Amino acid sequence: MNALNVKINKHFAGKVVRKDLTKLVKGNAIVPTYVLEYLLGQYCATDDEATIEHGVETVKNIIAKHFVHRDESQIIKSTIREKGSHRIIDKVAVQLNDRQDRYEASFANLGLNRVPISDALIKEHQKLLSSGVWCILTLGYFPSEERDHTPWMVESLKPIQVSNVDIEEYKGARKHFDKEEWMDVLLQSIGLNPEEFTFRSKLLQLTRLVPFVENNYNLIELGPKGTGKSHIYSEMSPHGILISGGEVSKAKLFVNNSSGDIGLVGYWDVVAYDEFAGKTKRVDRGLVDIMKNYMANKSFSRGTQVYGASASMVFVGNTDHSVKYMLKHSDLFEALPKDYYDTAFLDRMHGYLPGWEVQKLRNEMFTSQYGFIVDYLAEVLKNLRKEDRTHDYTKYFELSSTITTRDKTSIAKTFAGLIKIIYPDNDFTEADAKEILDFAIENRKRVKDQLRKMDETFEEVDFSYVSKTTGENFSILTLEEIENEIKPSIPKSDVAENSQPKKSETIILSLEPGQKIIRDNQSGISYDNLFGAYLLNATDFNITDPYIRLPYQLRNFMELAKLISEKKDPETEVKVHLVTSNNEDFIENAKDAFEQMRYSLESMGIIFSYEFDDFIHDRSIEMNNGWKVILGRGLDIWQKTGGWYDINEYIQERRVCKACEITFLRY
Repeated sequence: MNALNVKINKHFAGKVVRKDLTKLVKGNAIVPTYVLEYLLGQYCATDDEATIEHGVETVKNIIAKHFVHRDESQIIKSTIREKGSHRIIDKVAVQLNDRQDRYEASFANLGLNRVPISDALIKEHQKLLSSGVWCILTLGYFPSEERDHTPWMVESLKPIQVSNVDIEEYKGARKHFDKEEWMDVLLQSIGLNPEEFTFRSKLLQLTRLVPFVENNYNLIELGPKGTGKSHIYSEMSPHGILISGGEVSKAKLFVNNSSGDIGLVGYWDVVAYDEFAGKTKRVDRGLVDIMKNYMANKSFSRGTQVYGASASMVFVGNTDHSVKYMLKHSDLFEALPKDYYDTAFLDRMHGYLPGWEVQKLRNEMFTSQYGFIVDYLAEVLKNLRKEDRTHDYTKYFELSSTITTRDKTSIAKTFAGLIKIIYPDNDFTEADAKEILDFAIENRKRVKDQLRKMDETFEEVDFSYVSKTTGENFSILTLEEIENEIKPSIPKSDVAENSQPKKSETIILSLEPGQKIIRDNQSGISYDNLFGAYLLNATDFNITDPYIRLPYQLRNFMELAKLISEKKDPETEVKVHLVTSNNEDFIENAKDAFEQMRYSLESMGIIFSYEFDDFIHDRSIEMNNGWKVILGRGLDIWQKTGGWYDINEYIQERRVCKACEITFLRY
């Protein structure tokens, strides 16, 4: 096991499970992850391989014997009839039959309806009265010749969820992990491989948990398909429910006027709407009005009676166009149905998660390492809902006075949710708080910016804040704003219309020393628009980067060589010398690659040479035109692409970046 897995098992013994085990036991069972991990947690919450192997077999047997597959429901019914009673795992929903004055259960997979269930079980597990709960139960069969007799009876029932957690123990154990380690633990707990994610990408994933930890939190996420937008809300917690956006009604969501039954918001911590986008979808306008009131005031009414609830609302859907297209021709809410495309409704959103930044899930992005049993994590998050951290940012920062109350509330709730998730022990520094506050402001600013495009009566807001310790003022931009501000390095005055850039001393003199900061997940970046202009008029390039060995790193170097060939005078020969490091595992392949490069580049007037130096740490391009470009991450500024058949592999501007800094020095 790696060091982090050892640490998790040491401080959370019995509360973690190896995440690849769910695939081993799931088979063809259509069952949420939290149900499987609940069972795995009973038998496999250990790092002992023998115990895990035995536990997996036990869980497989439980699934085989007790889980109800729809196509085997008649066999299960027959088994119950023959045995008199049988233990099953199924999703159970209960309704009150007021004509016979009794509660009746229906079973999602078994296909039974109107099965009597005792009042005592309903009082103990009221969530059964909503849209269904996964349970382990014993179902009995008692035949009778009485008219209208139902032979089925629920003898015992237990919802599949951890009964209680020691929240103080959880907070105490958190202190043994630093920030990066803890975020990795949480990523592994939701089934993802943290090595495939940048810090910002991890924040995006963890923000999906905020509705579980913060009361009445309203989140929208729109983006391309295949990024796992709805997965967390359907698989990761027994306290959340995912419903199709087209299946929502006032009675189902809030209250049934006929029966008086409270809807989903009264029973669930999170109500998520899947496939929420779609311009042509039909929507009940009355429902939108009730939702607006609930999202703003945490209450809804039935006649003269007003009810309160704490359920968070999540809206996930697919976008129809690229971000650049939407920003230029419409807005980031354009894919929503007409009745939801309402500024008053959208202003209730505390955050807009940029789904287009979330990479499509690939096999290597899933983890086989240890993480919390998701049901344990779900109970922890539910306990943390009771805590109010919305004012914690004021310890270090003060928001601009131009920010409206609704904007401040939104920022504070996003900040509080992420603080509870990442720093449940409330032990964080000003720098830690700044990272979270910047992200929280950005997600609210994304909402407000689009509202201003939709309705000019919304006033412009200065999304900035001041540090109480240093007095420094920070102004926040969304990442898509920054990407659309990227300009070519070459000044416009030096580029003639419909011509190549001039290669003259004028360009060199017009450039200034300085720095460019690239943020996690930023796109629209290329070597050319970063430092292409600084390469002009140079004939001698000394490139230092310790990591030019793996295929994508070699690709990066060749793309730099291509840029140099484009910037040099076709009739001039230039020298390119690479200083890098290597080890026994890669050095022979690297030498072969460099020799092939030597022959290839020679035909383009580039004399390429290289050397290995195991003691270098700096990353830079030094040229004989008087400029030195210091590369914070070297040439490795991009996250992984989807491979050979991903267009991003071939177009630098479409790739997603890692956070880094580029510094330009004149010497």
